[in-house]
Amino acid sequence: MPFDMPIDLRRAARPIAVASALLAALCIAPSAVAAPPAAGAASTAPTAAAVATVPGMPPVVDPANLYSEAGAGRLSPAVAGALQRVYVPNLRSNDVYVIDPATFKVVDKFPVGRSPQHIVPSWDLKTLWVTNNAEGRTDGSLTPIDPKTGKPGPAVKVDDPYNMYFTPDGKEAIVVAEAHARLDFRDPHTMALKSSLQVPGCKGINHADFSIDGTYAIFTCEFGGRLAKIDMVNRKVLGYLDLDKHGMPQDIRISPDGSVFYVADMMADGVFVIDGASFTKVGFIKTGVGTHGLYPSRDGSKLYVANRGTNKVHGARHGKGSVAVIDFATRKVVATWPIPGGGSPDMGNVSVDGKTLWLSGRFDDVVYAIDTTTGAVRQIRVGMEPHGMTVWPQPGRYSLGHTGNMR
Repeated sequence: MPFDMPIDLRRAARPIAVASALLAALCIAPSAVAAPPAAGAASTAPTAAAVATVPGMPPVVDPANLYSEAGAGRLSPAVAGALQRVYVPNLRSNDVYVIDPATFKVVDKFPVGRSPQHIVPSWDLKTLWVTNNAEGRTDGSLTPIDPKTGKPGPAVKVDDPYNMYFTPDGKEAIVVAEAHARLDFRDPHTMALKSSLQVPGCKGINHADFSIDGTYAIFTCEFGGRLAKIDMVNRKVLGYLDLDKHGMPQDIRISPDGSVFYVADMMADGVFVIDGASFTKVGFIKTGVGTHGLYPSRDGSKLYVANRGTNKVHGARHGKGSVAVIDFATRKVVATWPIPGGGSPDMGNVSVDGKTLWLSGRFDDVVYAIDTTTGAVRQIRVGMEPHGMTVWPQPGRYSLGHTGNMR
């Protein structure tokens, strides 16, 4: 894919917080003493040093496993009363399908804005936002969903919301305006614009994850074959890192101990390993054709890698889709689960109990429910071109955005 491919060619089929008293307690000490590693955590090394986080960011309870508070069943009081549902945005039918995970049946569907890309849990876990970026148009919007009813509210007009994240302190939403290579910092509730940051060297800016201490974020630049590192304290671009001249980086996730980031590249058919502090490439793991979405297991020991089955932006049905499982400790693939009959696993997340990986079948108009023990796959028919679906509720104290980057 050429470096200077225009953004608008890409999208026709494109791809806790806790109750208030507990939240106050969580935020008082950036250098709080770390708890012992939880059973099943990714590291068995001696207790790591406590992490000094940015002001307002909840403390890192286990520095050896920053996913410890998003472990199986660790639901926040903030999600009490939320319906157990799977929400699926369908890019080409401009609607959201709602699945009951207990029955694997579609139980509702409703129209949203044009080109819904992702469904993003808010930092405080009280709202699910549908990012309708209206590809090639100017009428982008965000549709709020109430998790207690599963119903949408009035849409909020927002320019080009391809994806959305939240600052680690929860004070601002970060709307990823992909077509404009821009990050818009907005009020996390009203979505009123507060400031913007241009990232001109990041064509196709779309996915991100944050450092263990919240001081910086790394964004993927899909049409530039590179990454952008953003200083979250001073709100400036720190630099760019080229991955591959013909690469197309997609999702990105930090390791449990915060030392490296894993970057899916759909042209390289694997995952680059990036040292976040030095911002350098330190490894590459081959995973499968069209590497796309990345999701940590609930115990923080594995990384589920969705391989979309094609290197093309507009893929055919029944591609060479699969899920690879990377062991965080060894950085090796320990299992590969092909989609029976072929498929296009894209994005999603993991169930509350960690037993099911839910992924959209981007080019097959289905959702996959994958058993995380056996790799067995169930398929559910949904709308046209499902994309960044989410599972709700999910364990964790707060959401950093996307389909549920929980910590």
